[in-house]
Amino acid sequence: MTSPDLDLGRLRRYPDVEAPNLHAVDATDRLLLDTAAAALAAAGPGEVAVLGDRYGALTLGAASRFGITGLRSHTDALTGELALAANAERFGLAGSYSDQPLAAELVAGARVVLLQAPKGLDELTEWVGLIAAHADPGVTVHLGGRVKYLTPAMNDVLSLAFDSVTAGLARQKSRVITATGLRAGAVLAEFPQREWHDDLGMTVCAHGGAFAGTRIDIGTRRLLGVLDQLPAADSAIDLGCGTGVLSVALARRGLRVLASDSSAAAVRSCAATAEANGLAGLITVQRDDALSSVTAGSVPLIVCNPPFHLGGAVHTGAAVRLFEAAARVLAPGGQLWTVFNNHLGYVPTLRQLIGPTRQLHRDPKFTVTVSTSAAR
Repeated sequence: MTSPDLDLGRLRRYPDVEAPNLHAVDATDRLLLDTAAAALAAAGPGEVAVLGDRYGALTLGAASRFGITGLRSHTDALTGELALAANAERFGLAGSYSDQPLAAELVAGARVVLLQAPKGLDELTEWVGLIAAHADPGVTVHLGGRVKYLTPAMNDVLSLAFDSVTAGLARQKSRVITATGLRAGAVLAEFPQREWHDDLGMTVCAHGGAFAGTRIDIGTRRLLGVLDQLPAADSAIDLGCGTGVLSVALARRGLRVLASDSSAAAVRSCAATAEANGLAGLITVQRDDALSSVTAGSVPLIVCNPPFHLGGAVHTGAAVRLFEAAARVLAPGGQLWTVFNNHLGYVPTLRQLIGPTRQLHRDPKFTVTVSTSAAR
């Protein structure tokens, strides 16, 4: 059991979307802390790293329960990073950890590493490669996840760098995989990965946690197909830029582009994509939460391929937050161009938040719309 001074159930997701079916802590967080208890209790200052902590349950749970100092934590989503900071402040644990980028400093010399299982194998491969290159040779890695999302391929990735990979017993539909015996000289795939797309004349670069990797997802292709209808403008925002495919397409039309995303992996990928295509001078990449740093009423054009998942849950909240951000920063008469799955039916929301909305394209799966900001 975690100590009474930190009730994990009281952690909040804010400023991320909050709803009755969305939680800041789950059974995997609790199982990871219990499974790693002996290793965490024996860890010294600066010897513990946490990757993939969503809202602070692992980082703050370890700090509170085991008195660990010098924790290093990496959360890909800025909303999760901000939620971790807010939760740490609420529980008097603000000085117990430091946010770190996904780089050597995050795991250098670490003897215990806690991982919340990422969505894809590429992200896990990047994490394990970083650990293999920079952690203490005696490091123990605990990877936790919901049973339905853990796959044998994840064990295979861990086995590329560790001699022993064992799965613990399931509890409340969660399981922890423990890896020990770091193999000297283990080398995994290099990131960002790169792929040339002949049909677009574009190189796409992707770090492991970037949505769609080096592929072009279908929604983005639908938006690319209508960009020849864009209004005249000298600048635009690629909201939720991902790997930067739309940013490159906009910059090739002569626009100055602000590429914005909450994901650290996305902004690093987008910056690499801009550089690979010789457009770094036209594309400014920024990690931001719903355009919080952009002046209200200042933007003539926004393109957006919004997410429709929050973690493992299908939820429209993330897209609505982006639409609200667009409504705030668009200049009167400015336009939001967006794409979404037909069943999501965002048109009434777009009309309410932004203004008149018309359909540009519809096929059996996707709708592309343009919404024009009304004077406010």
